[in-house]
Amino acid sequence: MEKYWLKSYPEGVPQEIHPEQYRSLTQLLEESFKKNADRPFSVCMERWMTYGQLDELSAALGAWLQAQGLEPGARVAIMLPNIPQFAVTMAAILRAGYTCVNVNPLYTARELEHQLKDSSATTIVILENFAKTLEQVIEETPVKHVVVASMGDLLGFWYGMWITFAVRHLAKMVPSYRLPLSEGRKVTSFNRAIAEGTSLTLASTPQNLESIAFLQYTGGTTGLSKGAVLTHGNIVAAILQAEAWFTPALKRVGDVSKTNGIAALPLYHIFALTLCLLAIRWGSHLTLIPNPRDFGKFIEVLKKRPFHMLPAVNTLFNALLQHPQFKSVDFSQLCVSQAGGMAASEGTAKQWQKVTGCPMVEGWGMSETCAIGTNNPVISTEFSGTIGLPLPSIEIAIKDDEGKSMPLGQSGEICIKGPNVMRGYYNQPAENERAFTPDGFMRTGDIGIMDQAGYTKIVDRKKDMILVSGFNVFPNELENVISLCPGVVECAAIGVPDEKQGEAIKVFVVKNDPTLSEDDLAKFCRQNLTGYKLPKYIEFRDDLPKTNVGKILRRELRAAK
Repeated sequence: MEKYWLKSYPEGVPQEIHPEQYRSLTQLLEESFKKNADRPFSVCMERWMTYGQLDELSAALGAWLQAQGLEPGARVAIMLPNIPQFAVTMAAILRAGYTCVNVNPLYTARELEHQLKDSSATTIVILENFAKTLEQVIEETPVKHVVVASMGDLLGFWYGMWITFAVRHLAKMVPSYRLPLSEGRKVTSFNRAIAEGTSLTLASTPQNLESIAFLQYTGGTTGLSKGAVLTHGNIVAAILQAEAWFTPALKRVGDVSKTNGIAALPLYHIFALTLCLLAIRWGSHLTLIPNPRDFGKFIEVLKKRPFHMLPAVNTLFNALLQHPQFKSVDFSQLCVSQAGGMAASEGTAKQWQKVTGCPMVEGWGMSETCAIGTNNPVISTEFSGTIGLPLPSIEIAIKDDEGKSMPLGQSGEICIKGPNVMRGYYNQPAENERAFTPDGFMRTGDIGIMDQAGYTKIVDRKKDMILVSGFNVFPNELENVISLCPGVVECAAIGVPDEKQGEAIKVFVVKNDPTLSEDDLAKFCRQNLTGYKLPKYIEFRDDLPKTNVGKILRRELRAAK
């Protein structure tokens, strides 16, 4: 197929990447650990960890895991927030020859049980704050080994003890729990596992680019979550694609190893995970934000030192903008404001650039593609309203329901092919049959249009389309327009049953101007939207339901309509 987008690539971005330069993701990690041993890897609560420390700690934990007799390729779940233990655990699992299963720490017992059973995880590393949830389901799962971490484990002896005490006894964030030890189950503290592993030797394991590195579960917004099988080759490709795309924006930093990336998005999510691995490739460091919803503390962290990369979803960018202290942050070194995970709105993008001086750059990807797919050039000076161009070694095709490619300018399902695309869903042969076209493209469920320059615009997801009197209405378009209305903070649009039209449009709006009325908003819509796209119902709310990553949950709004 003709790659229309290549002519729009920024100078210096290669057309292809070469994952075969590594035998495995483990090789990439270990080379960086040795090369950058004295350099900082992360800072959390003003306590630093070097690459050398990450190397030693992950080797010890990896050796301890091997000593438990896990079978090669065993699935090990990680249920941790953005604290130093996350990277140590992830690297340990990979280096020991096992498969990482990232788990949302805020899962309910039902959701946790599903993921542990579906992935066949036999081991879990979990923060004690969430152990009560595990207690409720562990006997229904295959888990035999539990490693329990405390918040202060890797923050230095005295300071770490204080943080753990404060979390347990002052903030009372650790509900009492008792993990059953029946059927040979073993529970070990994180620090004890590290201590025991220090006297052991991490054995090298046979791995290649086809070995499974992660079972990355989808967000579950379209039903039961499924595990995307991501190989070492998928992840290495995504790292190299991200490196090729983002490097041009960091020229003024000079040495990319000096880059400070803000890790506020949860590391269990593929968006943040891929950028974490990119930081390891560069030998740069991450500022870990354990609780980004505490915006006051988050902003105080941003004031500590210059930062260069800030990835976020639209709702996080928006929430920061609404905070009265945000404008006092020094943005002079900010090179990349990367939006992804959900549609970015023009209103938020314009305000972000006005406040920070750094354009919001929108990209698109999925768990199934290691977060990599398309991105606007990072040297862009303004918001484009598109998801940008396919990254190196990626092909995008717009196809109809039969899998036939559509002409440029016509809408269809966005389909993707590339070395970063998953092998398939874990133990889901029927889903895999539906997920891929006969010519090897993965169906994404997103509807888009590609223009002559290779830029793609998402119209919406198939299932969210609203049918009004036979006309297709896409919620993203409505939300983008309504977000530009003065006084609107965020909004969501859904279809509701209507006797005359089949479906009518209802919008839910969060406002920061108490004088904004339904009539004002309806007038704005009439000025900016054609007749069949006008909302029939408008409801103001204090907030909108979201996933823990910040995506607005339209399905909950539909259920509560």
